[in-house]
Amino acid sequence: MLIDTHCHLSSEYYDDIDEVIRENRESGVSKIIISGCDKKGIKEVFEYAKKYEDVFLTIGYHPEEVDVISDDDLQELRSLLQSEKVVGVGEIGLDYHYVKDNRDKQIALFEKQLKIAEELKLPVVIHSRDAVKDTIDTLKKYKVKGVIHCFSGSLETALIYIKMGYKLGIGGVVTFKNSKLSEVVAKVGLSNIVLETDSPYLTPVPFRSKKNSSKYLKYIAQKVADVCGVSINLVEEETMRNAQDVFDLQ
Repeated sequence: MLIDTHCHLSSEYYDDIDEVIRENRESGVSKIIISGCDKKGIKEVFEYAKKYEDVFLTIGYHPEEVDVISDDDLQELRSLLQSEKVVGVGEIGLDYHYVKDNRDKQIALFEKQLKIAEELKLPVVIHSRDAVKDTIDTLKKYKVKGVIHCFSGSLETALIYIKMGYKLGIGGVVTFKNSKLSEVVAKVGLSNIVLETDSPYLTPVPFRSKKNSSKYLKYIAQKVADVCGVSINLVEEETMRNAQDVFDLQ
């Protein structure tokens, strides 16, 4: 069985949520962790956590939300993080890909949420895009652990995160022809990764033209098995154990 540690399940992306959940289960995915990372999304994902027993949540404010999040919103977030089936804070972090001039505001929002995670002793799910140094420097200030979501960086960067106690979230990028991520995965090994889809984004080969879904997680697992030279059963066992440890899932 598999755990999708990061996906975005929303009526904005899928016409029939019941069908998505059914297909996930049929494909061998035992649990999914949905990320709610804006005000509207957080409200919606709680509905799914209540309805489906195999749905869990991470909630937090994505760096793109930096201009609309107030201290009152963060207080409400702190309260919601103590709800049943919430297993972590995220996705939170830094994103300088399109906008860099709000760097200080992004870091401030990031730090406020890391402090909440530290106080509540919750794992974090980290979004970092074109912001590796600032992400690492900021994380070092807090006693938190978790997952580096959608990791696609260098081996050097991977080893820094691993030394800090983080797992690497490995998704569809590992299946892409021109990606070097498979080389990194082979070198860091199964003990340092968890699997994710980031659906509806980053659909793995051979379904890249289709909308992503947790049902495709097994193709990511198979690619990891291939590059590590092990069975897919071992990948399932190890990554499930890692996910259970990080997010305290039973």
